[in-house]
Amino acid sequence: MPEQLEIRCPKLGNQVTFAYCLREGGDIPCPRTIKCWHSYFPVEAYLREKLASDDWKRCFNQKPKEKILTLVELIEAAKKQKQTVK
Repeated sequence: MPEQLEIRCPKLGNQVTFAYCLREGGDIPCPRTIKCWHSYFPVEAYLREKLASDDWKRCFNQKPKEKILTLVELIEAAKKQKQTVK
């Protein structure tokens, strides 16, 4: 079962299972799943078999966010977290 395999996640910076990658996007996989796992097993074929075509499109056909937008979102999330800790 590939769900139990583990690798270091470049997004989180720690070990995660393939099962985590499958649900990272809520009801769809992380958009980086294919890039991260392609050298371990035929992940694209596995996902094409498991995902409905609409879910595939939602996950892998979306335009990636620009880096600056991602950074702004991370900064805002950190500010909110800091405020709740006080």
